[in-house]
Formats: sequence, structure tokens, C-alpha cells
Amino acid sequence: MTRGAASASEVKGDSFAWPFTTPLYVGSALNPINSSIIATAMVPIAADLNVPVGATAVLVSSLYLASAVAQPTAGKLAEVLGPRRIFLSGIVLVLLGGLVGGFGRNLAMLTVARVLIGVGTSAAFPCAMVMIRRRAQGAGLDAPPGGVLGGLAIAGMATAAVGPPIGGLLVAAAGWRLAFLINIPITVIALLMAVRWLPEDPPLDRENSGFRTIANRIDLPGILGFATFMTALVVFLMDLPDPEWVVLTVFVVAAVPTVIWELRTSTPFFDFRGLAANGALARTYLRQALTLLGVYSVMYGMTQWMEAAHGFSTVQAGLLLLPMGAVSALLSHPLARRNLVRGPLIVAALTMLLGSAGIMLLTSTSPAIAVVLVSLIFGVTSAATTVGNQTALYTAAPADQIGTASGLFRTFGYLGTITSSVIGSIVFRDGTSDQGLHTLGFVLVAAGVAVLLLTVLDRRLMGRRADRAPGASPHSHTPQNTANAETHPRKENHA
Repeated sequence: MTRGAASASEVKGDSFAWPFTTPLYVGSALNPINSSIIATAMVPIAADLNVPVGATAVLVSSLYLASAVAQPTAGKLAEVLGPRRIFLSGIVLVLLGGLVGGFGRNLAMLTVARVLIGVGTSAAFPCAMVMIRRRAQGAGLDAPPGGVLGGLAIAGMATAAVGPPIGGLLVAAAGWRLAFLINIPITVIALLMAVRWLPEDPPLDRENSGFRTIANRIDLPGILGFATFMTALVVFLMDLPDPEWVVLTVFVVAAVPTVIWELRTSTPFFDFRGLAANGALARTYLRQALTLLGVYSVMYGMTQWMEAAHGFSTVQAGLLLLPMGAVSALLSHPLARRNLVRGPLIVAALTMLLGSAGIMLLTSTSPAIAVVLVSLIFGVTSAATTVGNQTALYTAAPADQIGTASGLFRTFGYLGTITSSVIGSIVFRDGTSDQGLHTLGFVLVAAGVAVLLLTVLDRRLMGRRADRAPGASPHSHTPQNTANAETHPRKENHA
């Protein structure tokens, strides 16, 4: 038996036992569920608070904005201060957000709650990736722990499709406040599991734990600059199709000096040079953004069309999308266990094209089964892209930067999600109609073609498996050697 096979068996038996993985999965599920659970509660919130329905869109955008900025920040903090500390801090923020939102009396309080939830839930995924990578290295595992990454894929993406039906049932049963209050019991459970089961971080060195030292290690100026220009970019995108040019100016003014700073500092928060050299990682980010553009267009755009044009109730619309989450969850784990990258990514692109073509054929008189079929197809897209891109991320990112890289992976995903809402607002600008839905389908076909090209033309994905993590090589911290590891993967000898 080879070292790789022995390590895989050891990891399966001890290092990645359920007490370690369960809190990571529960924490990682909070962000996607909270991202989508609000979809079916927006109309009741508007009616109860006596505000226009359009005004409640801030509850979606605020969480997206907070998450887009907080994900890589949490990853960087996890690398420097310890993943367990940041994970627990995030859970506490989600608990606080659930309380503020559940007892909020106006839209401003609900917006604050969504920001707290966005920042808090953003800690789980990058912290989980840091802990998984460190534990895999400690166990001497050469190949990515596919089964563990598969569970993380289910928690991190497949659960997003569960949000609308859960939200619809909660709102129908006891009102929109449960969409916030549901976080309280979940976070309490997650907090107890994390405190008991997650390994403690090493104690902070007193000499290196001062504010100035930590600020230098995490590149605080880079984080603030990134937060500023990313906020401006997201606000600009959300204002489309009526652009706010002042916001775009703020983006440019903030981005230029930030990029210059990051290119000159010795420990950059956003390593532009490393990303430029690591083309495999950059393409992984782009594929994730474009594919999630399609997946979330279905979850939000089709939900809006089903309710406004087709006449389905809120609960019915949510339940019709439930097969998407079910298929995604069923496929994610077996795909991830095989450490496949290129195959799942090709499947993701092809099913995205097929599902987008299906959207162009739907009308307000189409039977419910037709909507379910489209949902099922995008469920395959969701599973394949999450597994393929997540494994590509694990193998392409330098081991000592996995937290920040994982956060940026989620940030690019949120840019795709935000863009999907922008496109939805444009195609349904004159009312939710079949014509607008067909236009949305056409846009998604174009995005699917781009994803397919990014996959089939990527020479770094020619190997079928991602069987060697960068940390397994003594030269793995350089993007060039990471790329070589992808190009010539080692065949895994399974136990």
C-alpha cells in the first residue's frame, strides 16, 4: 500500500471523523441558506413594514455586499489569528443578526441584521478550508480529501436551493420573522459543536499579538482598500441599468492606489502578482462566477417569474425548486470523493447550456413538470461546478494562502450572484413576462458558452484527477509548481 493510500485510510478513519467535520458543514451551510431564504419573505416584509416591495431588495444586496468583502477578510484573519477563533466569532455574529432581525421593527434594523449575518456566515467556509488543509497536511495526505470536500460542497452550495422552500414554509407557517429567528437555534448548536470538537488554535505569541503587528501581518491597508473598491463595485452593479457614475469613480479612485500598494507590500492581502502567475486559480474564480450567475438566475429570476407570470404561490414556487437542491446534494459527495476536476466542469458547462435552452422554451402555460425538469438540470450544474471548482481551488491555491484564496473564491461567486440579480432587474424591467424570461435564458446560454471555453481550452485541466495537493510538494507555495502539479497529476492508489 502506498503512502497516499495509507494516508487516505487514516484520514477517513481518524483525522476527518464526524466530530471534526460536522461543525464545519453546519457553519458553511449558514451563508447559502441565508442568502436565499429571504427570497420568499420579501413581499410579506414589505406589507408588514409598509414599505414598497422594491425597497426590500436591500435585504438581499446587503448580505451579498457584506459577504463579498468579508469572505477573503475572514480567510486572511484565519491564516494569521487561527481558524477556530474566527469561526467561533462568525457564529456569534450570526446569532446576533438573527436576534436583531427577528425582533426588528423597521427596514433599517433588518438591513443591519442581514449585514451581521453576511459578515458572520462568511467566516465558516474559508476557516473550514484552512482547517481541512492543515489537518490533511498533518496526516501526510497527498491527495485532496475528496469525501470531506464533497460534504463541504453540499453545505456550501447545494443548501442554497433549499433556502426558498424553507423560507416559503416558514413564512406560511409563522410569518417572515422566522426567516431571521431560525438562525438562533442553528447557531447555538453550531457554537456548542465547534467549542467542543474543533481543535484549538495555537496560542498567540505575545510579542506578535499587538495591534500594529497583526495589522501588518494581515495587511490592514490592503483589506480596507479592497473593502472600499469592492463595495463601490457591488453598489455600481446593483444600480444597473441606471448606473451611478459617482460610485464608479469611487471604485477607480479606491482601486488604483490599492493595487499599487498590494504590488509593493511584502505580505499582500490580495496577491495580484501571485494570481497573475497562477492562471489555474484565476480561471477557477471566473468559472465559479459565471456558473453561479446561471444557478442564481434560476433561483431568483425563475422564482420571480413563477410567482408573477405563471401564478404559482410562494410555497409552490419554492417547492418547484427543491429538486435542484436535492440533485445537487446527491451528486456532490460521490463526485468529490473521486477528486475529479475537468470532467465535472465540462458537465457543469453543458448542463448550464441545456438548462438555459430549456428556460427559453418555458411559457406561463408550461406545466409544472417542465419547470421541475429545468430545476433538475441546474441541480446537476450546481453539483458539478461546486465540486470541480472547489477541488481545483484546493489544488491550485498555495497552502499558506488557502484561507484568503477560499474567501476570494466565494467573493467571485457573489459577484456572479449579484450580476444575476442585475440581469434579472434588466430583463424584467417592464414587468415579469415570458419574453423577459426568454431573454434571461439567452444571456445564460452566452455565459454557459464562456464557461465551456474556460474549461475545454484550459490545458491545466487536462489531467482527470486532482490527486496531489500543493502542500505535498516542497516547492508547492509557488504558483508555477502548483500549475505543474495540475498538469501532471499523480495517480492515486486507493486503499
